[in-house]
Parts: sequence; structure tokens; C-alpha cells
Amino acid sequence: MSDLLDILNDLNAAEQHSLSPAATNSVDAVRRNEEEKTGHRQSFSLDADRILHSRAYSRYIDKTQVFCLVSNDHITHRILHVQLVSRIARTIARFLYLNEDLAEAIALGHDIGHPPFGHEGENFLSEICERHGLSPFQHNIQSVRFLDALERKGKGWNLTLQTLDGILCHDGEIHAKQLTSASISDFSDFERKLKAKEKDRSLNLVPMTLEACVVRLADTVAYIGRDIEDAIILGLIKRSDIPTHCREVLGETNGTIVYSLVTDLIASSSVPKPGEYGFTGIPRVGFSEKVSEALYQLKQFNYTHIYLNPVTKQYIPLVKNCYEKLFASFLDHLKKDRNRFSPQVDLMTDMGETYRRKHSPEAMVRDFIAGMTDDFFLQQAAKIGCKIPRKQ
Repeated sequence: MSDLLDILNDLNAAEQHSLSPAATNSVDAVRRNEEEKTGHRQSFSLDADRILHSRAYSRYIDKTQVFCLVSNDHITHRILHVQLVSRIARTIARFLYLNEDLAEAIALGHDIGHPPFGHEGENFLSEICERHGLSPFQHNIQSVRFLDALERKGKGWNLTLQTLDGILCHDGEIHAKQLTSASISDFSDFERKLKAKEKDRSLNLVPMTLEACVVRLADTVAYIGRDIEDAIILGLIKRSDIPTHCREVLGETNGTIVYSLVTDLIASSSVPKPGEYGFTGIPRVGFSEKVSEALYQLKQFNYTHIYLNPVTKQYIPLVKNCYEKLFASFLDHLKKDRNRFSPQVDLMTDMGETYRRKHSPEAMVRDFIAGMTDDFFLQQAAKIGCKIPRKQ
């Protein structure tokens, strides 16, 4: 083991010379609970492994990205989107001399808090939470909650401050031409950011690291063209429907769109190279004016023709009813007897005593439903007599 620790020390020391002065070094990782360094993995690599091995990560496999209830194995699910974000973020981080492991960890965990049926499900659960005295539901906050306080029977994974902050601040829906980081010093600062976001979901949080800025932009790069390909497969749009300006600047296939965005981002970002300690500007990552405008136009096209398309939303009323009825049913059972559930309902009956003591029944139901896969959600809804939509 001593040989492995020697290699670990060498890897950490090498970052001082191989990474940008603006990068986040592994030795600067901060954990809520300090851990004895007995393993051979660098801090952010360890975070990525912990997220990969979490139960919440396993449930990505059957969570909606955009299109739900489609019997077509080529349509993107949440698990593929997360992998694409991770790969794109690592590529960008490599060419900007940033910490790839940190970018990967943030990317792998950024959507873990998404409830069944994507953003529509998030909106339904948020409305229900507010009616029951809880803060509006936000998947980025729930992602932090799962990894920091729900996994491992409520103990969490003790992930680094940098990883959790990146997950909290990912907000890929907000359009940004350029991003800069704003450092925080400890978990007290992080908790203040989280509470501020909880109170105001429109708050545009600034990540504490450039790696988190990269993931936030990589999130958009990963979904924008992929959603177009899925919509073409499903017959919602034709390739020729893509705005002419977008096709001229970015391309008209997912591959060309991703390549155009990534290469422009790398070329347009301003990050000091390794050893460039005389850098006087503000490190930032982002797109050129021309590409940023084309990307914004493409986002608007996607919203109008894909995300708000009536075909995309045809099953939403049934899903909303299932949310309402499931929440009410689980809450009723919990208030009557917290021990009446089957072993499958582990987020409410198989948690540590600290979790059960600190969380209201409403919060426990929120956490349980948020963690469900689409199929498990529908199975539970059918058990209580809900009419459920079927895959087409």
C-alpha cells in the first residue's frame, strides 16, 4: 500500500505542473468530515467512484431525459445524457488544463436528483411540495440531498465541497455566453448558497470552480443536438426545420453540433496555461459571440418545436394525476404507521434513525418519489388504482 500512496503523492505533485493555475488541485479538496488518507485514489476521482457506486446513480437507467413512454431503445434516457456530459466535460477540461476528475464527478452527479418523467415531473413535485409546506422542489438541490444526506441510510457519501457545489450550480437550462467562478471557503458558505437557491429557484448561482463552469456548459452541449436527433427519429421535426443560421454556424447533426460547440468553447475560453502565473485577466470559459447567439437560437427552436410540442406532452395529465395520488397515498400511510410499507420502500423505512427523526412525513415522501425510476413510479401508481400511460 505504501507504494500506491507514493504514486498518489506523485500524481498530486504533478498537478502543480500539469494543470492551469486556475484549476482545482486534488490536494485542495475539502470534505465535510475529514478522512484518513489510506487509499490510492485522488480526491475527485474518489468522488466520481462514490457517485458511480451509489444506488441513486443506478436509478438513472430508467429516468426520462426528454421523451417518455417511447418503445425505442435509441431514444436518450437520463443515464446516457449524464455519460455524454461527463465525456464532453472531460474533453474540455483536458484542453483547458483543468481537473478532469472534478469535472467528471460533477457531471456524473449533476442530475441524480431528477424525479420520474424529467422536468415535467419536477414541476409536478414542486407544486405538491409547496402545498405541503416544503420548499419548491429543485432537482439540483435534490441531487445534493441524495449524495450528501440520503445515500447509505442517511449517512451520505462525504463528497468534496467542490463536487457538491458544482452539482448545486449546474443549471444547464440558463443560457450563458461566458462563465467565471466565485470561490467559497467552506461548507458554511455552501449551505448559505443552497438555502438562497431554495428560497429563490430563479437565482443564478455562480460555481466555485472553473471545472463546474465547464460542466454547466457541457450540459447544454450534450443535450441540444441529441434532443434534435431524438425528435427526428420520432417524427416531430425534420432536419431541414433547423434554423438556417444555426445550421450554418453549428451544423445540422448532433456530431457536428457537439464538435462546433466544444471547439469554439476551447478556443474562446481564457484560462492560463500551466506555469502561466503572470496571467492578469479573469479566468473564464465560454463561447464566442457568434456561436453563443446561434446556440441561443437553437435552444429557442428546441423549446418551441420539441419540448413544448403537444406530442411530447400528450401523457402529462395522466402522469400529473399519478404524482398527486401517490404523494397523498404515501403520506397517509406514513402518518398512520411508518412501518407498514414493503421493503421496497427503502427511502422511508430503511433509513437511519437520524434521518427519520429529522424529516417530516412530507419530506420523506418527497425524497422517496424523487428517487423513483419511471417504471417503478408507474407500478406504484397502478397499485393504488391510478390510470397509467402505456409505452407506445
